[in-house]
Amino acid sequence: MTEIAVEATEVPAQLPHIRVAVLGAGKMGGILVQAFLKNNLFAADQIHATVAHAEKAIARSAQWGVDVSTDNLAAAQQADLILVGVKPFQVPDLIAEIRPALTSNTTLVSFAASVKTRAIEDAAGLEIGVIRAMPNTPSALGAGAAGLCRGRFVKPEQMELALRIFETVGRCVVVDEKHMDAVTGLSASGPAYIYIIIEALAEAGVKVGLPRDIATQLAAQTVFGAGKMALETGYHPALLKDEVTTPAGCTIDGILELEEGGLRVTLIKAVMRATQRAKELAAG
Repeated sequence: MTEIAVEATEVPAQLPHIRVAVLGAGKMGGILVQAFLKNNLFAADQIHATVAHAEKAIARSAQWGVDVSTDNLAAAQQADLILVGVKPFQVPDLIAEIRPALTSNTTLVSFAASVKTRAIEDAAGLEIGVIRAMPNTPSALGAGAAGLCRGRFVKPEQMELALRIFETVGRCVVVDEKHMDAVTGLSASGPAYIYIIIEALAEAGVKVGLPRDIATQLAAQTVFGAGKMALETGYHPALLKDEVTTPAGCTIDGILELEEGGLRVTLIKAVMRATQRAKELAAG
């Protein structure tokens, strides 16, 4: 994963009065820390992060310019907003570890896949605002997609804060918790599906004579542009597809091959299977 270039800035942070702890600043946690700094949402001295190993903590602290340690409780004690990014099976032990730092005013945002808000509330042992989030890796470039759902004790201002955080790194939707596994299967896993499509389109370009670098650039930009058209016009994808497809033209022949090859059904099945796996993880 390409690291985000973080430049020092003297502009005041957008949320200067909130102290943040990112517990488990691995792939997604690290993406969010860097995005917060790049977008000046929080100043470096407002952020405390943790990782599993001391050597990595030293390296990440030097790279990001924030306090990074292996002490989850110490980080949580310095935070109003705690982001939980450890692996799903580690969440119960983590909440037990930081329980002395938690109060009813703490905001907990978990992006551990499949861990329900009720499980975190029960582990915390108090009426605490828990928000479950499922972002994706394009958040690193401010082009992420995230789904959020609220726990039983979330206050309006806590939900507004969570929305602000994830809107800083892309687009964000609020769903009922019963839909969070579907968000995982679609948008959290979805970049991997799209990379396969880009790779396949580029390979096709090479097959028909294009240099590989040019084919890859055209394929990636085509996917980016098509997504931008769908988002910014608000038109149904079928309508946008029809605008490209002229009678007896080239595109309709290509579409026929896609339909015969089962691309549409295969993508639907991919999302369904990933969603089912998320449900299995939730069930333990």
